[in-house]
Amino acid sequence: MKYGYNDNTQISAHFNAVEFRCKCGREHDFEVNPKLVELLEKLFEALNCSKIIVTSGYRCEAHDKNVGGSGTGQHTLGNAADICCYGQDGQPISSKVVCCKAQDIGFTGIANITAAYIYTHVDVRQNGKWYGDEVHGNNSVTDDFYKYFGGEDMKGIDVSVHNGNIDWNKVKADGIDFAILRAGYGKLASQKDEQFENNYVGAKAAGVPVGAYWFSYAKTVEEAKQEAEVCVSILAGKQFEFPVYFDQEDEKTLATGKENCSAMVRAFCDVLEKAGYWVGLYTSRSCLSTHIEDDIKTRYALWIAEWGSKLNYSGNVGIWQYSEKGRVNGISGDVDLDTAYIDYTSKVKAKGLNGFGAIKPAPAPLDDKKTASVTVEVDGEVYKGILSRE
Repeated sequence: MKYGYNDNTQISAHFNAVEFRCKCGREHDFEVNPKLVELLEKLFEALNCSKIIVTSGYRCEAHDKNVGGSGTGQHTLGNAADICCYGQDGQPISSKVVCCKAQDIGFTGIANITAAYIYTHVDVRQNGKWYGDEVHGNNSVTDDFYKYFGGEDMKGIDVSVHNGNIDWNKVKADGIDFAILRAGYGKLASQKDEQFENNYVGAKAAGVPVGAYWFSYAKTVEEAKQEAEVCVSILAGKQFEFPVYFDQEDEKTLATGKENCSAMVRAFCDVLEKAGYWVGLYTSRSCLSTHIEDDIKTRYALWIAEWGSKLNYSGNVGIWQYSEKGRVNGISGDVDLDTAYIDYTSKVKAKGLNGFGAIKPAPAPLDDKKTASVTVEVDGEVYKGILSRE
């Protein structure tokens, strides 16, 4: 899009056209690629910014050369912005973090600009990728900023009614980046976790991204489907930045064998996926080896428990639960500690899953009653009735 020098059009929720005009001092038109602004908004949300300052947007040929450019780079096309991102505490966010998030979101040109690691270049070039660090020149330095900067693993916890009343502001202040909340267990709506609603509201209010898990007692595929339907009904109306996990660890469940355990995982996950959720499996590293067939290990998000200093699994893992005896401010007693290796938040939102897009209506949950009211639409006609459960 082309704008006049004094054009102050609000082009998105957090960005005005005038922020991108050339800083050469001459009054001339400038261009801004709408894709650039779209991804900047995604970056704003993913980093939970208080503001993003555009230090350099469009550059005319002369100005680009004056600041060390070629005169034909991405800034001259309106495809680029040099930015400084600020957190909710008012302090600049490290360019190392910004580069990693920008990579997740889909910017094709990304670079740290200075040795202070405060300013970041991002662009939406169409001719390949450039992941740079201008402290070390203008060449591409990596194909993965997480590896280049040593990783930006996220600290997390998983909680249930057993953790009591939680002060989520203290949890957030103690450096916790995410939380996986138990939504419930079993196949009845009455088995909803008694602290689920409080934990969800508290974590959200404190700015802690959340996922959910459902503890399974299923011993058949049909029971796993029933658990999934209840789970969907309890998650309805909420948003989860992390996946929803099928928690398979009950001894009686595992006793049904590898083939059946794997089939139950698929059954539960299929119901959740059809309802619009990013779904995964929680289990121990040993059970993953002995009770889960190989296709599941690459098909769904994995959250693996192995308490100790090392996860002895070489496959792709999203979250590692490494302790059951952690201590976190705001929680009385021991709490499970986790490390996340994948930035699920931006990926979930980009795909419109987990309540961030159109979630399909939840099926009527099973409860302790013997009947359920059902509404069905067929060829534009609505039918209502009562179903009895045998």
